[in-house]
Amino acid sequence: MDLSIVIPLLNEEASLEELFSRIHRVCNENDLRYEVWFVDDGSTDLSWSIIENLKVQFPQVHGIKFARNYGKSQALHAAFERVRGDVVITMDADLQDFPEEIPELRKLLLEEQLDIVSGWKKKRYDNVMTKNIPSKLFNAAARRVSGVSLHDFNCGLKAYRKQVVKNIDVHGDMHRYIPVLAANAGFKKITEKPVQHQARPYGVSKFGSERFIRGFLDLVTLWFVSRFGARPMHFFGAVGTLMFILGFLSAAWLGISKLISVARGIYGNLLTDNPLFFLALTLMLMGTLLFIGGFLGELIIRTHRSQKNYHIEDEI
Repeated sequence: MDLSIVIPLLNEEASLEELFSRIHRVCNENDLRYEVWFVDDGSTDLSWSIIENLKVQFPQVHGIKFARNYGKSQALHAAFERVRGDVVITMDADLQDFPEEIPELRKLLLEEQLDIVSGWKKKRYDNVMTKNIPSKLFNAAARRVSGVSLHDFNCGLKAYRKQVVKNIDVHGDMHRYIPVLAANAGFKKITEKPVQHQARPYGVSKFGSERFIRGFLDLVTLWFVSRFGARPMHFFGAVGTLMFILGFLSAAWLGISKLISVARGIYGNLLTDNPLFFLALTLMLMGTLLFIGGFLGELIIRTHRSQKNYHIEDEI
């Protein structure tokens, strides 16, 4: 199988037939053996019925139907488990991405022996204030934090080697950061290619402004997990130990000072009257808890078994 095309969707009944028609034409013109995986992420319109009809007409079509809306990351994860193509293309279902880009993405990936080719919507046809400017700021922050130099992390049009999608775990809202997940897994041959973009011809966007808040929080999570995910004791243990030592030294200093004062016949106030005493106890307690948290994190990692966090209602 030359090519697997993965298309997550939510209420895109108006665009599916045109999208598949263009994919079918492009692949046939380039003599590509292909399969298309539509993942219906809890649509309430006729999207699934259209996918079923396409399946009857075209054996290349496959579909996964979620029982409810779980999110784009879970949709990609489900399809990645099933794809068979040597090259995997992801794209959105709203026709803002051009299927005609597929052959060039595949060619660049194979000829340059890359792991990922990410689309770059260099010229966007979105609202400047609500999408373009926030997107530029978001991508700049993602580049700086992740170390992966891409202009458009959130572009849905990407090409992957099969080995990449089979060895990364996409969950939560991490679909934005698949190149970062891949780089952390050792697939560092990543580049980008400018791709065409157009305004959505049908329907409405399924992502609101809150996606930037979630994206930033996911970026922080990804930064932490990429550095300490496999060794939480290195972070929590180190911080906990430092806090405990500071608290212990503070308490020891107070104790020694009090003993010296008593030895000199100066009794003064009780230790508990000094605010530093309670600060020292707090530091020791928090340090102990953080150390235990790091230790438990190590145990969890060693006993954890990945579990799917979605329920598939139907598959064709």
